[in-house]
Amino acid sequence: MEPELTAALMKIALVSPYDFAHPGGVVSHIRALDEEFTKLGHEVRVIAPASRKNWLTLGDRFIPIGKPRPVPASGSISRISLSVHLAPQIKKVLAAEHFDVVHLHEPFMPMLCSAVLRFSDCVNVGTFHAYCGSPGYWLGWPISQIFVRRRNRKLNGRIAVSEPAKHYASKHIRGEFSVIPNGVDLKHFNPQICPINGYDDGKINIVFVGRLERRKGVKYLLHAYMRLKKENPNIRLIIVGPGVTLRRRYEWWMRYRKVKDVVFTGGVSYDELPRYYQTADIFCAPAVGKESFGIVLLEAMALGKPIVASSNPGYSSVVKHGEQALLVPPHNSHAIADSISKLINDKDLRQRMGACGLETVKQYDWSVVARRILDYYRQVANGKPLV
Repeated sequence: MEPELTAALMKIALVSPYDFAHPGGVVSHIRALDEEFTKLGHEVRVIAPASRKNWLTLGDRFIPIGKPRPVPASGSISRISLSVHLAPQIKKVLAAEHFDVVHLHEPFMPMLCSAVLRFSDCVNVGTFHAYCGSPGYWLGWPISQIFVRRRNRKLNGRIAVSEPAKHYASKHIRGEFSVIPNGVDLKHFNPQICPINGYDDGKINIVFVGRLERRKGVKYLLHAYMRLKKENPNIRLIIVGPGVTLRRRYEWWMRYRKVKDVVFTGGVSYDELPRYYQTADIFCAPAVGKESFGIVLLEAMALGKPIVASSNPGYSSVVKHGEQALLVPPHNSHAIADSISKLINDKDLRQRMGACGLETVKQYDWSVVARRILDYYRQVANGKPLV
């Protein structure tokens, strides 16, 4: 039986399969847990591959292992380490650090997470973020199933970030799952933030935040905006997020169609991001992929913004139609336009939905979520999984 963890401080490893220098939901999740656990007095180490040294702010709390490579996955690009020669370094780190808990994010993702899980003999907890297409499940039948079964025996606890993520993971992974969601920093994302200068000119700002990938549905938002702009000249669309190829295509398309007031900002810093949410009168998340959660929805709610979003399982687990958001079918530019138009023409509805979002998002504050995860570590270590 694993050693009992009491209320005493713990030494925790947070393991990411993804490039820690590249923005993404899992990396943001781990950064937030590192900050919250450290503030509570726990000793934390983050283990991940990294293509750049922007992790130096973590100091000796960061342990780089492996070199990330881009791998296509589920309409996106996963930057993971594919090296098969990580074992000596992993064994050395585990022997030197003596962790109480090793918390692996996407624990079966090759190569780093699966290798750490293989050699770790302490309390091992896995968090499952994906709703579809995790390469850790589909390395080739039946090899992947044998691999997953062996690694799964090493897991003492399993967390899913949402019910859709739990449903997907449980189709491949045996065992009990607890749902503990992603969080948001309510000190960083708050209604007192100043908006971006130049956009407070009386126009109604519609804002999108996310990587410019096909699965994020920006194409459908642009179609909707072209229709809306004819009826509402006093609107602006602001697209916030990194991406080169699609950005060029979309910008050319807007110029060709002579559509005005469409702004592509590119990627923005974490410090600047809340100001773009604050600039929004309406936030739109038209993703067409199978999202497991909706971190951007939490961030928009934290600023009190009404939302128009696709009714995919992940988003629907965060917001309810008619309360914090208007949910529309994916791939449907007409429905997006109709819902945005409804909010454009009803300021009171925008305010009511924004207020509802501000109340809802309180339960997702990282200080709350981090304590739930710490409680889960102790429950698992004591042989009483918190389901």
